[in-house]
Amino acid sequence: METLKTKIVPQLFIIYTRYLIGGAFVFASIVKIQGLRFTADSGADNPIASAWHFFETMYQSGLYWKFIGVCQVLAGFLLMTQKYSKLGAVTNLPVIANIFVITLSYDFAYTPVITGLMLAANLLLLAWEWGELKVLFNLSPILDKDHRLEKDSLWQLTGFLLFCCIVLCKFTLDETTVLGWFSTFLLIGIGSMFVGLRRERKRKRALRA
Repeated sequence: METLKTKIVPQLFIIYTRYLIGGAFVFASIVKIQGLRFTADSGADNPIASAWHFFETMYQSGLYWKFIGVCQVLAGFLLMTQKYSKLGAVTNLPVIANIFVITLSYDFAYTPVITGLMLAANLLLLAWEWGELKVLFNLSPILDKDHRLEKDSLWQLTGFLLFCCIVLCKFTLDETTVLGWFSTFLLIGIGSMFVGLRRERKRKRALRA
């Protein structure tokens, strides 16, 4: 894993995985923080052992429903900052693990595949940071000596910009704005990649000079 950290492609994959997972959590958290349901219809009339009745129970709890939303937005934001992504990955683990088990416990069709992939991605992020996270288990940490892309302020700025866009998107999203928001996210993501790679090439040329 330490060898992979010096290569550009794995670093980009990790950075954008943080954006993807973090962004998904931020998007899903807004409705909970607002105290709203996932859907417009109540799940109270569904069978008590059904997923929709379960979510209706959590929604009716009020404070607990909003607390879940706050935890999700916090974990997602920390991941997207890149700078605090280690804390974000640790914070996100119990949240996504809980969601995965819920989707296994009820009839969610193929949803467990999606939540399972998200859990696996979060475990990958933890494995990526294992060298430093070892200190949590009273083991000697391995500190990064090489420069990593995520330390460039560009990626931190990109994460903050994506976070703001996702929050705004949640409040304005409808059938007429889907394509516009998708294009915005794509433009930010691809634009940051090109700028980031160009900055990295300049940095390496400066070191060789």
